[in-house]
Amino acid sequence: MSETPATPYPNGRRRIDRVLGEGFASGLGDLGIDELRSRRREAEQEEADLSYVRRMLQGRMDILRAELARRSGGGEEIVDHLAQVLGDSARSDHGLGRFLRVEPSRVDEHRRLVEQVIADIGVSDVQGRSDEELRAAVERLEGFEHAVSEDRRRVQQVMDSLTTEVADRYKSGAASVDDLLAER
Repeated sequence: MSETPATPYPNGRRRIDRVLGEGFASGLGDLGIDELRSRRREAEQEEADLSYVRRMLQGRMDILRAELARRSGGGEEIVDHLAQVLGDSARSDHGLGRFLRVEPSRVDEHRRLVEQVIADIGVSDVQGRSDEELRAAVERLEGFEHAVSEDRRRVQQVMDSLTTEVADRYKSGAASVDDLLAER
């Protein structure tokens, strides 16, 4: 699994291809405020989608790790404490902690993607796999999650550039909050 389906392709047609493509976050000073806002919304939606995929992958890794812990005598049956296994409070690998104002789009598509990754690794039945197979699966999922996280970080950098440009327009008076309110 050398690349993720989220990996951007030059001149690709997907949202991530546009958001991380050459030119999306350059020459921002030449763009109108409406185009800046539109690009920021597009980047924000991509971040929400990448965050969703990342959380799904982390949940699958948590399940595999819990099964390994159970086998080593350090845990109980996964079903007995699934809420704890998947609970965010126990996770220490949170991202930048940004508040997302949008819900993920294409949820079913993302769920199918993660399920395909699980199927490719062959760990849909964790109890039927050896410890070595589970450790290898965790390692592969970690690699996939790392690639998604890297794409998310890059999207966040684009969002930051767009947000900075919009904020600068408000500070300079080139854009008005009244204009934004009139859009709604």
